[in-house]
Amino acid sequence: MPFELDPNLPPELAPLAWLVGTWEGAGVVGYPTMESANFGQEVECWHDGRPYLNWQSRTWVLNDDGEKTEPLATESGFWRPAAENTVELLLAHPTGLLEMYVGSTEPAKIELHTDAVVRSPDASDYSAAQRMYGLVGGNLMWVLDMAAEGHEMQSHMSAELKRTG
Repeated sequence: MPFELDPNLPPELAPLAWLVGTWEGAGVVGYPTMESANFGQEVECWHDGRPYLNWQSRTWVLNDDGEKTEPLATESGFWRPAAENTVELLLAHPTGLLEMYVGSTEPAKIELHTDAVVRSPDASDYSAAQRMYGLVGGNLMWVLDMAAEGHEMQSHMSAELKRTG
């Protein structure tokens, strides 16, 4: 499905315009505290005319046949463009975590790191993360490294998503 720039997109969002749409695909999750698994993901990214993007991501564990078996993670938030090719990503998770990422944009590439992580008293030990998003061959590819549960920053998740809307 070819990407068409929304004529109602505020100019501030131009560096992030390629994220707008609905994306679906699969990836791999793993960490020293868990067994590696395949997961499916759906992402919706949209704007309402104001100078930020809305973000909703849902993931679920996939069995060997590629069928959904259980919910994995959900996040909701906002992409906020800032000065000179910088961007903020604000995310909330139902597990009691809030994250604020800051980073840089290049054409079809975004690199981010956490500037702040807020945890509720019952949330898992989680201290920092890095994310990278890119548009590669028309697909949204992303990776997430994190530091949690006493472990240093290391690979946690990655996926390749196709635009479906």
